[in-house]
Amino acid sequence: MTRMGLGLLLLGILASVPSAEVRAHPLAPALLDIRESEAGRADVSWKTSLLRVPGSNVQPVLPSSCRAITSPTLIEGTNSMTTRWSVSCEPRSLVGQRIGVEGLARAKIDALLRISLADGRVVLRVLRASEPFVTVPERDGHFDITRAYLGLGVEHILLGLDHLLFVFGLLLLVGGVRLLTQTLTAFTLGHSVTLALAILGFVNFSVRPLEMAIALSVFVLAVELARGETAQPTLMRRFPWVMALLFGLLHGLGFAGALREVGLPAAEIPLALLSFNLGIELGQLLFVFAILALRWLLRVRLSPLPTWTEQLPVYAMGSLAAFWCFERAAALLP
Repeated sequence: MTRMGLGLLLLGILASVPSAEVRAHPLAPALLDIRESEAGRADVSWKTSLLRVPGSNVQPVLPSSCRAITSPTLIEGTNSMTTRWSVSCEPRSLVGQRIGVEGLARAKIDALLRISLADGRVVLRVLRASEPFVTVPERDGHFDITRAYLGLGVEHILLGLDHLLFVFGLLLLVGGVRLLTQTLTAFTLGHSVTLALAILGFVNFSVRPLEMAIALSVFVLAVELARGETAQPTLMRRFPWVMALLFGLLHGLGFAGALREVGLPAAEIPLALLSFNLGIELGQLLFVFAILALRWLLRVRLSPLPTWTEQLPVYAMGSLAAFWCFERAAALLP
């Protein structure tokens, strides 16, 4: 596929996203976090994105037996609003109770439901417009955990524009099936290693500097693409898999940050971690296959374009990455 063909795809994606939502993860899912205590008390945290469809209103729905015992506390973040309060529920256990979120269809988002039960078990569900409520099970099976975390992994990578742009850049940089396979495998290996190390507690990191570094990785790749091929190829072009491996380590920490926010069931950490990672790989493969399929279609249907247009996708990618760098650098300032 010509670079311009891929570029038209990139520009089409960017053009379809409203300017106010050109972020790494636009229209993030809502998060309903309920932590139950043995005394029949539960602490509730309800987090929603400030970037939302006009006129939409998503609200949590708790069992009718639960009543608020504290006033709500509002915490406003950069792109989110969190409301926290405590409830008292009868009967004392949330097991068997119906919990959900209203308004998902109009808001065009999903909601993550995480319930930490008094006995230490964690129930996690992805609530969608087609299934906005769930009855809290007595015990989650392996299939339920696998399905939930696999879906989270797919959703995270497909909503992560910074991660997808990096993979997009690799497709522009690398030619040949064998070298492309090696490069994508190296990227996968890199982010899989740091994802596991961070979740298991072997690596600690600060989220904001990490987000800045991830944006910088996309910008560096865009700069290399803008330079074009020269008589003396750079190390990045000679050994793209090394670059992909190193930057993959950064992106893996980004995935870990998202997974930490959701949480893991204490008794099933290996299964949940594996399922989330497989979901990321599945989402990445879907993206790559979609690009390659469009490559074939554009090669057949698209008329030749002027040579100067070949750099347009690189400039679009670099401009967006530069915007993220400035935005995230500003967030580091006191």
